[in-house]
Amino acid sequence: MRSTLMLLLGWLLCAPALMAQNSPDCRSAIPVCADTVITTFADGSGDIDDFDPDVIRQSGCLEKGSIASANIENNTSWFVFRAGTGGQIGFDIEALSDTAEWDFALYGPDVACADISNGTAQPIRCNYEVNDTRFTGIGVNPENGQAGQPFIKGSQNTYDEFLEVQPGEIYYLLINNYNTNFDGDPEPFSLTFTGNSVNQDQNNALDCTLRDEFLGLDIVACEGDPDITLSALNSPVGPDIANVVWSVDYDDDGTIDDPNLLSGPAETQLVVSSPNSGRYFVEITPTVGPVITDDILITFYGEPVLDRIDILEDLSDNNTIEVFVQGNGDYEYAINGGPYQDSPIFTDVPPGENTLVINDKNGCGTTEPIPFLVVGYPKFFTPNADGIHDTWHILGIETLTDPVVFIFDRYGKLLKQIDETSLGWDGTFNGRPLPSSDYWFRLEYSRDEAGVLVANLVRTHFTLKR
Repeated sequence: MRSTLMLLLGWLLCAPALMAQNSPDCRSAIPVCADTVITTFADGSGDIDDFDPDVIRQSGCLEKGSIASANIENNTSWFVFRAGTGGQIGFDIEALSDTAEWDFALYGPDVACADISNGTAQPIRCNYEVNDTRFTGIGVNPENGQAGQPFIKGSQNTYDEFLEVQPGEIYYLLINNYNTNFDGDPEPFSLTFTGNSVNQDQNNALDCTLRDEFLGLDIVACEGDPDITLSALNSPVGPDIANVVWSVDYDDDGTIDDPNLLSGPAETQLVVSSPNSGRYFVEITPTVGPVITDDILITFYGEPVLDRIDILEDLSDNNTIEVFVQGNGDYEYAINGGPYQDSPIFTDVPPGENTLVINDKNGCGTTEPIPFLVVGYPKFFTPNADGIHDTWHILGIETLTDPVVFIFDRYGKLLKQIDETSLGWDGTFNGRPLPSSDYWFRLEYSRDEAGVLVANLVRTHFTLKR
């Protein structure tokens, strides 16, 4: 084992290393590649709040482990990588100080930071237990030859088994200082990718073009979320910067709204606050070499706000509504406690009072149940004095203007006239019960929605059963 470790150390000393900056925010995770060892650090004390505290402990991975006082987000750093070839991928995280103990959680493939935060996306590999070596990761521990074990929720593995990836898949990696030393000082570590894919093609096992997107992948956030910090220091030139210019296209329509949002050699970071959505650009002039550019689209979504509910078809066999929401979020809808659907159009809505719930699929909020009325009528009634469906009436008639209902038999004889003050028709004519049959009605009414007259006449039929 001594000779194996010496070979590893010799390779590390000879291989080029990338000194990456730190990002404690999943949304601005640093794109990395397998073609070099990444020597970096983690800083901060969990002030970004990447996780919903109500769901974090359901993961079986992100608990505090064996040390009750450990801080889940102390000295955290986020990375993102994209598979370039299919096959086996692993990584080694090595502690480069005596005052930190590194653990990790890996998410993917192709998940969003919002889903990580709200618990929709769970770790697929992790270690949040006390380590007895300087290394943790996926694959084989280079210090003691320990092979990774299958990932099991709540496991105490220091190393998990290798990951099998497909080209184009994107993964997020959280690396966290699990030590109880909370002085807030940055702690160094190294990240080395391993596995058969890396051994066969180190330059292409992970898609190194992802590093060109050094501002990170496009970000979807919620209004009121913490500020998002974009860093020019994550570019390939690192700190060797002569000048930086930040600009923004707020509407993402191809027109720069502010060409000099921030500029200067010291302006290596841009802080974007809610709700300033837009496509942000950076132009970096290095001390040596050509200009480097990148851009990132940041979109803030607010909680769903109902604009209106249009009744497309009521007083029919398939009452139909369409829901309109203020804003441009990604919404789903449910009525009367049923399942969510992506379409804002519902058919066969029961007549009378219903409830609507709107959920933003970006995790930016869910409305309380919103009541709404659909004017309709029972297709049948049974006037047999059992207290159930003993009378017939238009449901929601009280929402109409000047409504009046005329009820006829099949020959067109007028049997009853009722309005919004009536209790309904009891199935009699001049005190005599009428037989089971179909009966017709004509509803005359006005309904004003924002000054528009929706309808004024409906004629159809229903059934009396005895």
